[in-house]
Amino acid sequence: MLARIYRPARTAMSSGQAKTHLWVLEFAPASKREVDPLMGWTSSSDTQSQVRMRFETKEAALEYAEAHGIDAQVIEPKTRKPNIRPRGYGENFATDRRGAWTH
Repeated sequence: MLARIYRPARTAMSSGQAKTHLWVLEFAPASKREVDPLMGWTSSSDTQSQVRMRFETKEAALEYAEAHGIDAQVIEPKTRKPNIRPRGYGENFATDRRGAWTH
């Protein structure tokens, strides 16, 4: 079985970092998906593709994979540069502002 271990990125619909701190072990699909001719649903006979396990650390996910004989590929996350301004949001409305305030 082939699996990948990664830390999920934030969703495109939010700017928050919730649910991005846990590591995920997810199995690669073993068989292709097929379209049901009667209903038109997409299905697969591979039940491992439905399994998604979460771990606190990358090491815990790797230990689980090694203990169960799973070939795992680790995908390192791309770190995000923090967007911290010296005076924060209140600087937008400061009376001692040096430059013109524009949008």
